[in-house]
Amino acid sequence: MIEKINLNNILFLDIETVPEEENFNSLDAEMQSLWDLKTQYQRKDDFTPEEFYDRAGIWAEFGKIICISVGYFTIKSDIRNFRVTSFFGEEKKILKDFNNLLNNHFNQPQHLLCGHNAKEFDIPFLARRMIINQIAIPDKLNLFGKKPWEIPHLDTLELWKFGDYKHFTSLKLLTKILGVPSPKGDIDGSQVAQVYYVEKDIDRIVTYCEKDTIAVAQIFLRLRREDLLIEEEIIHV
Repeated sequence: MIEKINLNNILFLDIETVPEEENFNSLDAEMQSLWDLKTQYQRKDDFTPEEFYDRAGIWAEFGKIICISVGYFTIKSDIRNFRVTSFFGEEKKILKDFNNLLNNHFNQPQHLLCGHNAKEFDIPFLARRMIINQIAIPDKLNLFGKKPWEIPHLDTLELWKFGDYKHFTSLKLLTKILGVPSPKGDIDGSQVAQVYYVEKDIDRIVTYCEKDTIAVAQIFLRLRREDLLIEEEIIHV
């Protein structure tokens, strides 16, 4: 029962990813060929590998992480706050800083990670990019040898499925139907690479990522039938 989980023990998270290179022609010949093979089913005859490359950010083998936003509750007596912070910049440093956060502050058995579609996207992506960057995977991301009930991850998409595993509900749709303030600002996921590579506006991406992290926490509160966070309870650090 999610109502029994102590909110203080959950680290809410969201990541933003982009293609590892700005454009297809920046890849070496072997990576271009591998991208061609990797995406042939998705592309069919509708797109060339080069035309499809703007979607490379969804694959850890061809993308990279440019921002990780995290949030956590601090509840003392009747005072509730939700603190949000972000790691951004060079990918290896982002991953090391996030790793340090998990190892130093969210490393106990009671600690849980929570995101929207995090089990299918964010968490595998984080683990794979850590391996690629030769960073030790923290225990909270390392699932090897763990039984399903031992995996310390919550997923608001999975919670909403109620066992209907063919069902997908976007974060935007779920916030709308649950009456959660919309997390989306002036960009959406499909525009992140453009904002990063062309506009070079990482602050805009960080804001977008933090809004999603807050939205995940709000959905979790709604699933527990608790009051939503108000602006005064959210602290950006």
